Amino acid sequence: MMNWQHDRRGRKGLLRRSILKGVVALGVATLLMASYAGPASAQSLIDKIKSGETIRIGFSNEMPWAYPGQNGEPFGFVNKMAIDLLKKLGATKIEPVVTDWGSLVPGLQAGRFDIITGGMFITPERCRNVLFSEPLGKFGGALLVAKGNPENLHSYEDVRDKGLVFTAASGWLAIKAAKDIGIPDDKIMEVAGTTEVVQAVKVGRAAAAGGDYLTLTKYIDENSAVELAHPFQDPLPLGYPALAFLPDQQDTVDAFNAALKEYAGSAQMMEAVSKYGYTEKQLPQGGKTTAELCRG
Repeated sequence: MMNWQHDRRGRKGLLRRSILKGVVALGVATLLMASYAGPASAQSLIDKIKSGETIRIGFSNEMPWAYPGQNGEPFGFVNKMAIDLLKKLGATKIEPVVTDWGSLVPGLQAGRFDIITGGMFITPERCRNVLFSEPLGKFGGALLVAKGNPENLHSYEDVRDKGLVFTAASGWLAIKAAKDIGIPDDKIMEVAGTTEVVQAVKVGRAAAAGGDYLTLTKYIDENSAVELAHPFQDPLPLGYPALAFLPDQQDTVDAFNAALKEYAGSAQMMEAVSKYGYTEKQLPQGGKTTAELCRG
């Protein structure tokens, strides 16, 4: 009897183990099927555009690239270009989403918006997190200083050698350039955006600020307490801004690139962007491609 009871318990144990193995196997198979089915069934952004769904564009307050109006409407030449391209692709509903510069990529990844239109330059580091369109233009940098350039600054090296404070917005390429050149961390002031950059130089918290020429020019036009250093030895190569998408949106990027090829330099585009300071000198033709910029 003892032997029979022991055998029965053993058989029940085997049966339970067999059932558990079957459940686990079924669960694994289900997960695998879901992982394969997910991307195939996920709606792409170009499909959302064609179906008339609302397309959300994300940007920060960066004049004249992309910035909100008094009622939150999207202004700036990158926003204008993005909206024109979206309309060419059939979009009828566009919603602006404003955030700070450092939250643009995380916001895209979290699904807060569908496209980054903030004038983000293409870099190898950013290419690892987002998928860029072809460039929307090419732009050089500038050095912002107090009126009259009292410290006689004409390069990042000048700021470094004189032990002065340098400022730029968090996430700007100027921060990395300053560190690469050797400006100590305790002499680099990272701030939220362009308004704070200009204010830091204006009140003397920083001796100089790095940024792109177009942005800083826009702000000095409105502030007589600061100016751009002339001449200026730019430590950075030309910057190429583009629209940024999630990495799984290659079909959407292809569609945008096809539309951009016809749009870039057209009379429609130049009429739309010239009021923001964009000229034919900034057109992307003859510059680098996104593939080249992502390789570094």
